[in-house]
Amino acid sequence: MDRTDYKILSELQSEGRLSSQALAERVGLSTTPCWRRVKKLEEDGVISGTVAILDPQRIGLEVTAVAEVSLAEHDDEAVREFEDVVQRRPEILECHTMSGGHDYHLKIVCRNIGDYEALLRKHIIPLRAVKGVNSSFVLRSNKYTTALPLDV
Repeated sequence: MDRTDYKILSELQSEGRLSSQALAERVGLSTTPCWRRVKKLEEDGVISGTVAILDPQRIGLEVTAVAEVSLAEHDDEAVREFEDVVQRRPEILECHTMSGGHDYHLKIVCRNIGDYEALLRKHIIPLRAVKGVNSSFVLRSNKYTTALPLDV
């Protein structure tokens, strides 16, 4: 990847709905070569998709929680069962395997605390691998971005 590819990525991170022509103008290319570069970045997996970013509160998702999950069982089957549940639950936006004091870090959005409690009680805590869950709730988001830092 060269500097122009990074410029393309930077522009698309800040405005993913740019037309090919507008993107080309911003990065100093003509439309066809710019489009080819975008397609190559997609083929190489650098660009994995384009999405609309929604405001959770405006669509009724009032609770954002961070759950630290500790496992009692670490065998392949128990871990796979936990990770399968995580993949199937749409409320769980992110799941990271962690070093340190807990095994997983989950970012979860729900309509309310009751829905969050139901998710834990019905889907997470009953898993044989789960030893415990420590929950924290977001009071206010001071920064939120999906843009990765690029040295352009």
